[in-house]
Amino acid sequence: MKKATSLLSSAVFVVTLSGLLTACGPDRDEGNGSASEGSATPVNEEQDGAALEKPEVLTMWVNDEEVQLDAYEQIVEKYEEETGISVEITPFSMLDQLESLSLDAAAGGGPDLFYQPNDRLGDIYLQGLAAELDLTSEQLEGYTEGAIQALNYDGVQLGIPAVIETYALYYNTELVPEAPKTIEELEQIAADLTNASADEYGFLFEGTNFYYLYPFIEAYGGYVFDQNSEGVYDTSNIGLANEGTAEGANLIQSWYEAGYLPVGITDDIIKGYFRDGQVGAVISGPWNVSEFSEALGDQLAVAPLPTIDGKNLSSYSGVKGWLVNEYSENQYWATDLALYITNPENSLTYFEVAGELPARTDVEIDDELRQPFLQQAEYAVPMPNIPAMSSVWDPMGDAFEFISQGEDPQEVLEEAVQQIADKIALQEN
Repeated sequence: MKKATSLLSSAVFVVTLSGLLTACGPDRDEGNGSASEGSATPVNEEQDGAALEKPEVLTMWVNDEEVQLDAYEQIVEKYEEETGISVEITPFSMLDQLESLSLDAAAGGGPDLFYQPNDRLGDIYLQGLAAELDLTSEQLEGYTEGAIQALNYDGVQLGIPAVIETYALYYNTELVPEAPKTIEELEQIAADLTNASADEYGFLFEGTNFYYLYPFIEAYGGYVFDQNSEGVYDTSNIGLANEGTAEGANLIQSWYEAGYLPVGITDDIIKGYFRDGQVGAVISGPWNVSEFSEALGDQLAVAPLPTIDGKNLSSYSGVKGWLVNEYSENQYWATDLALYITNPENSLTYFEVAGELPARTDVEIDDELRQPFLQQAEYAVPMPNIPAMSSVWDPMGDAFEFISQGEDPQEVLEEAVQQIADKIALQEN
């Protein structure tokens, strides 16, 4: 997902995997009662026999991009061969699926599996459209912890992760021979290369987009919503005007004051400058790899974000994954299919065909431009997946517009928090 409003905190809540209820994966080799390759776990012989009865057909909605459809067609063909279950794929825009499910699922419409980004999880949960998944730690082994958490709502696991997106530091090796490891090194690059009168800069990013601002807020102790030990968000406790957030905002403001960041710069302008060799480094996501590579060729490199005070910056991540229809009669096997198509082997196939990064730690990506995004993903945190998060983007974007123009960060942030609280109150009433 390219935009903050469509996205997606592991540092904020921890899923206790061992506390999730046990649900064993089905037996792919009916002759010996043990799971074949690709199945999550062996079958428990004491399970209800009805749960193991194979349906003739499973249905899934796949986002209607050609490369994604091609990838899943290859993957499910193997599943069909192993299980004898036919899998019907329907191309359906990820962004349109929820509306259709809302209208038709309760009446028996919709697929067994559907595909959604984590930022929609709150609405999905409140509408009761996704089945609660009881998964073992063995079944969840290999998925990144943050990705699991991103598809967990108020302690309930609703999805199985497929892909993860976060941002990292692109740099032009002709201007920046080595990736900066610390924020001080990045600032030195800005000092050395910035010549605003010639539209030349050391580094750039959207300094008023909270999606990209979050790492610099979190580094000093800022947060969006507090969470309890079970991962439940407290929307009455907003940490966007605390001391840590203010310190991060002061850092960003200092870059505007020094001329490192031009006021009002947009993502399109940043990308244009970088393609044309006018910027040493930019913060952006994997969706720009092809575009930047075409423009810069061998001069393009990517690295994780630099550290602040020895701490890796926690970028925001977005996770897309598979959810089981609450009204499906095949929830057991639909869950098995979701685990199968996101296992290490098939996640690699999906990456090789569709180019999206797997939400797993056990998949080797032999791509020097995309591998650093997976490295950064180890420090990424999923955006809050509750409806209240929609109240955050605009007030924080406006706040940093004022901060970029020299307004007092603490005063501006306090006003933004009040606006956020007011918006949330309207949502709840």
